[in-house]
Amino acid sequence: MGSLLMLLAVIMAGCAAVALFFGGTDFFAFLASALITVLLGLWLLYFGKGGKKQYSRRDSYLTITLSWMLFALVGTLPFLISGLITNFTDAFFESMSGFTTTGCTVIGDTEAIPRATLLWRCMSQWLGGLGIVFFTVAVLPMFGFSGVQLFAAEATGYAKKKANPRVAVSARWILTVYVSLTLLCTLALWLCGMHPFEAICHSLTTISTGGFSTRNESIASFHSIPMEWVLVFFMFVGGINYTLIYLAVVKGKVRDLLRSSEFHWYLFIVLIFTAIITGGLVHRENRDFIAAVSDAIFMVVSTQTTTGFACTDYSTWPSWVWMILGFSMYFGAMGGSSSGAMKSSRIAIFAKSIAAEFRRILHPNAVLPVRMDGMVIPSSTRTTVLTFVCLYVLLVLFGWLLFIICGMDFSNAYGMSLCCLGNVGIIVPGISCVGLPLTVKWVCCFLMLVGRLELYSVLLVLTPTFWREGNF
Repeated sequence: MGSLLMLLAVIMAGCAAVALFFGGTDFFAFLASALITVLLGLWLLYFGKGGKKQYSRRDSYLTITLSWMLFALVGTLPFLISGLITNFTDAFFESMSGFTTTGCTVIGDTEAIPRATLLWRCMSQWLGGLGIVFFTVAVLPMFGFSGVQLFAAEATGYAKKKANPRVAVSARWILTVYVSLTLLCTLALWLCGMHPFEAICHSLTTISTGGFSTRNESIASFHSIPMEWVLVFFMFVGGINYTLIYLAVVKGKVRDLLRSSEFHWYLFIVLIFTAIITGGLVHRENRDFIAAVSDAIFMVVSTQTTTGFACTDYSTWPSWVWMILGFSMYFGAMGGSSSGAMKSSRIAIFAKSIAAEFRRILHPNAVLPVRMDGMVIPSSTRTTVLTFVCLYVLLVLFGWLLFIICGMDFSNAYGMSLCCLGNVGIIVPGISCVGLPLTVKWVCCFLMLVGRLELYSVLLVLTPTFWREGNF
């Protein structure tokens, strides 16, 4: 955890340099934050000196959960020291929203934020996109232990292909793909007319599927169709398994991607929802076809990948459109990507399991395996997926109930719970995080963290059994 903080301190120091370059008022805040983070990191390194370098599964879940909570806590320093946010709850909410790539914000006027702080918010999402521990294993190979258990605790999706048998080497290759996509997105946005600084910020939050923007009205304020299509492409790519991207681009194994069942489901959901919304906007709302297609695919990809950008005044859209977008918030993109929600792999297994159960009722003696990519899914994996889906829905209902008790509107409470758990960001009309009660904000932080770490990592740590069995 001390090594993790050293990585965070480097990013803070970089933001301090940006503040110095642009003459921002937040230079001292980032300098002080970097110094405090370094001192805390050194203290943790000293405190952990001589500790065991072998990680059990239980150690990994605890380390992952504490690391994300520590980052969110330390991430409040620039906001509090600069005075941009004076309330600790709001600062923690903003920090947690950044690192979990949720995209909710308690800052009313984004365009009034100094540039270094804007970059810090975007960098927090970029860092959280692949995972905090992922960056440590890839960039700081000083631990002396295998990172397999940590990957198992932080990774997303039900299964991954490895780019390389060695975890650290595989992590570096995936990080190379991540950085390359960010640079390409920056260049494409700049060529479309976006200011270089804003292009950097938006590429960081696009590839990480985070959704923080430098504008109050998000992407809609640019009024640029080419920018929107560039963002659609890179948001979609950000929702693809990064290992498959690496194998396709670097190793030339494009067939691995094109034959992926999860990729087929991901693409199918995007296309079918886009077609439904486009048809409804054209025939029921009398919208122009080209404009309807552009807006529909942008919003579907934005919600499907849990990015949360907005390209239009979505508050004028009919309610039935938001029901469809709400479904896409449940699904998410591919496992092994930076997106949130359930992931298309789980949706595919869930749907195939339902179909298999119907066939089993008709043919009780038949052997009906569920397959993904030509491989039979073990019954244990199917059970885990079914449990995950049920637990996910229960958590949405849990947040929904708590928000209603705290005084939120019935529909807004549901939208807030769904967005926070899926790390989608607030793109539902009528919801603003600025004036939310303190209790609601803390529940939101909990849902963001649980959703980003795939439910089990956090919830396991909260069970009495986790602490009773074995020694740490």
